Amino acid sequence: MSDTRPIIGITMGDPVGVGPELICLALNRPEIYKVARPIVIGDVRIMEASRKITGTSHVIASVNVPGAGRYRPGCIEVLNASNLDLNAVLWGHPTLATGRAMVAYINTAVDLALSDDIAAMVTCPINKTAMKMAGSRFPGHTELLADRTRTSRYVMMMAGSRLRVVLVTIHMALRDVAAALTVDKILTTIAVTDDALKERFGIDAPRIAVAGLNPHAGENGMFGDEEARLIAPAVRFFKDKGMDISGPHPPDTLFYHALDGAWDAIVCMYHDQGLIPFKMIHFADGVNTTLGLPIIRTSVDHGTAYDIAGKGIADPGSLTAAILLAAEQARCRLEGHIGTA
Repeated sequence: MSDTRPIIGITMGDPVGVGPELICLALNRPEIYKVARPIVIGDVRIMEASRKITGTSHVIASVNVPGAGRYRPGCIEVLNASNLDLNAVLWGHPTLATGRAMVAYINTAVDLALSDDIAAMVTCPINKTAMKMAGSRFPGHTELLADRTRTSRYVMMMAGSRLRVVLVTIHMALRDVAAALTVDKILTTIAVTDDALKERFGIDAPRIAVAGLNPHAGENGMFGDEEARLIAPAVRFFKDKGMDISGPHPPDTLFYHALDGAWDAIVCMYHDQGLIPFKMIHFADGVNTTLGLPIIRTSVDHGTAYDIAGKGIADPGSLTAAILLAAEQARCRLEGHIGTA
């Protein structure tokens, strides 16, 4: 019988960050192998060093192509995309060589995903400074992935078992948010979110709530006009098309009701509006997933943690959740938008 578990490519991330250790710890959990065939795109020697640091008992096996792996607990298959000199590698200290390796892992995973050799990719944390040091013109994963896949409409979602949050604007000063909001940008965010909830989360009729920007969602214009001028028209547009969408909601009460299961996702206007409540609930197991790409990508919700790299004490909760979510999205896509909610 053929193995129906999706092959999930896990990029090792920054070789001198916690990524390699997280992989060893996460793949020590047998439940991952019940739903996925995980393959690491990274460096065999770094993975072997990380295995010793974490005290895990895996066999680290090098494979040339994803289809060659056996994918059973106790063995970590690695597609070797770099050959770093262990004598020149120091935990927590990125170099030109580790930066180039980090970018190579991402590009290799994208190639494999675009050719359908892997069903999804999961990214371990990278360092933006190391990325720049390596000559990359991209500030992070998302921009590189969008360029490689020629995608112009993409959205960042933070996903957990109790809360899913999508952001209209992401990394910018708070004083610039209001000027950056447009009806078009809000429309795009909602449309990409709705499509992804159907295709990748198996929800036939997604329920989406949209947050206001201002306190009390503007209080009928007393605290700003963005709700009436930008957000409400976007909500009306989709409501008229039959979408189960509501808003703009007062942000201070929205998340309380979301935790009771009122909606499948919340569209937020700016970074901290969505991520403060999300991380309060899902600090250890939150997953970052990029919606709108032609390939499935999930990621850990934290950085390289240079201060604890090489100590074997990093928490693999977010990476474990990211692998499981990637497998779930791959299954939903394979089943062709079959809804469960």
